[in-house]
Amino acid sequence: MSLDAHIVELTDKHRELDRRIEKEETQPGSDELSIHELKKQKLQLKDKMEKLKSTVSAAE
Repeated sequence: MSLDAHIVELTDKHRELDRRIEKEETQPGSDELSIHELKKQKLQLKDKMEKLKSTVSAAE
């Protein structure tokens, strides 16, 4: 898998986590711990994407 394809895949996962977080936050009685874990996963994906993007930029 190319770096660009991997970045796209991570971006899709990031968007999906964003939708899940938004859905959880609008639910009455939502679980704050679950929301926190989703946000943590989203941040980790963002960090991975930024590292890969910097790798791609450095290679060009």
